[in-house]
Amino acid sequence: MALCDEGYLCEVCGRDVEDLTQSDLYLRYVLGEVDPETLHVRPERHLACNPSLAQFIVAADFPPVTVEGYFAKSALDPDFVAAEEARVTRGYLRLLELMTVDLPIVEYPLPEFRARWQGVAESEGEGTVTVGTEPPSRSGQVADEASQG
Repeated sequence: MALCDEGYLCEVCGRDVEDLTQSDLYLRYVLGEVDPETLHVRPERHLACNPSLAQFIVAADFPPVTVEGYFAKSALDPDFVAAEEARVTRGYLRLLELMTVDLPIVEYPLPEFRARWQGVAESEGEGTVTVGTEPPSRSGQVADEASQG
């Protein structure tokens, strides 16, 4: 984790978030919800301390989380719930995978979400990677619209 020796303290319970598989911050990063440029300054939480997200993890080794009220899965559209369960569970499984491999942090996000932060720009015939730009498909669309208009 970014603060290596110190670790991250959960902003909800105050305890140490011991590894990636407990990390709400890194789950959201893997899912493309956290800009890599701000990862080191974002607050951390245990997955269990963010039940509105954790309720969508459906994995054998993750204890089910139940939420009451408006944001409970049971109160949401079933199609939305199924899509969120698939997306968030896939992100959680990615966290488990990351515990077994040695990758640079920029490669942690799932491929389709990694593209959100990495755009390809052409500069005098050489490709460069620019962090924080629109995904390539959107950038190309904007360029096409500009050239047509």
